[in-house]
Amino acid sequence: MRSVTAAAGAAAVLAGLVTAAGPAAAAAAGTTACSPAIDLLPALPGAGGGAVAGFGAGGLVVGDSGDRPAYWTGAEHTAHAVPLPAGFDRGSIKAVSSKGLMVGTATRDADRARVTFTHQKGAATSEALTTPVAEGRAVDIDVNESGRVVAVDNGVAKEWVKGTAVRELPVPADAIPGTKVVSLSGINKRGDIVGTASGSYFDAENDIEVTKTFPVVWPAGGGYPPYSLQVWNGYHSSFSTIGRDIDDRGRVVGLEDYYYRNDPRLTPAVWKKPYDALPTDPGRLAGFGHLEFNGSSPTTNAAVGTATTFEESWPSSFQAVYWPGQGTPKALPFPAGAPGAKPLSRAFAATDDDRVGGSLSDRESGTGSAVVWTCASKQAYVPQS
Repeated sequence: MRSVTAAAGAAAVLAGLVTAAGPAAAAAAGTTACSPAIDLLPALPGAGGGAVAGFGAGGLVVGDSGDRPAYWTGAEHTAHAVPLPAGFDRGSIKAVSSKGLMVGTATRDADRARVTFTHQKGAATSEALTTPVAEGRAVDIDVNESGRVVAVDNGVAKEWVKGTAVRELPVPADAIPGTKVVSLSGINKRGDIVGTASGSYFDAENDIEVTKTFPVVWPAGGGYPPYSLQVWNGYHSSFSTIGRDIDDRGRVVGLEDYYYRNDPRLTPAVWKKPYDALPTDPGRLAGFGHLEFNGSSPTTNAAVGTATTFEESWPSSFQAVYWPGQGTPKALPFPAGAPGAKPLSRAFAATDDDRVGGSLSDRESGTGSAVVWTCASKQAYVPQS
């Protein structure tokens, strides 16, 4: 593990910030009360690379290490392996409750089938939660603080409590024919759920195939109908608008994913209650043409994600992004000694105490690490170019 803290390497952090963001940003970071840090988390034995996908109570961090589900504990971020469900070979932990209930996804190498699973911290085994789906199908899962779990099982969107399905989540009444819920990706403290639905049908009158992929919010408790969130562009298969996370105030973050004739585009999107307007676009990170949001903090209005550049329709560079909820998206810095000459970074999760989790890797060698930025807002900067 490489840990850059105020007591052991603040000068290196500030030097990196001066290089990337200019002296003003470095000075601001250096005068704050907290101690910015960038921790590269240790890998499991025999593993390389990894990512942080969520945070739990008592400093618990969850994610994957070398395509194996893992979690980290303590000030030194000691790595622990999570057993995969029987018959599966690779996977990742996606989230954890306040009492250590972890949820994740796993892949079977023989046929590339994927499944969601649960694991209670300290247990000897993990349990598959949903029916395996074929390669290429979306597989998402989340759990909130109280242990409510959401995922799609065999085409049916469900919510579980203590391993028992307590409700099925309906498709919105205003959805186009053929619409199904394809993924559930977030549940907040209250129990509001965000997911993505997709539908397609042939419009014989106009001789066209109509397709729409859009986010949906199901209010907690099931006493209210779901909301179909508005999208900028719909009714064509080139556009997929996806909800990734929902905070405790009900704000949803995600993206519009466009791809047509080798022309990709990723546009960040933010929806706020009462969900009666189009999403807002907070803009791009300077020097990058594309941005997607992956996660948000519960109550502080921060969102995190990844800025991307494409070359000949292929992603060529990634940069972890921090957005404080207003203004311009900002970049999260690389630590001193980051792997390789051309590092890539992504951000997936954020906390109310200003930590951000993600991944760091080298574009050429592929070596990398799961990473945590502490006091992330104090390190984030607007690139000069």
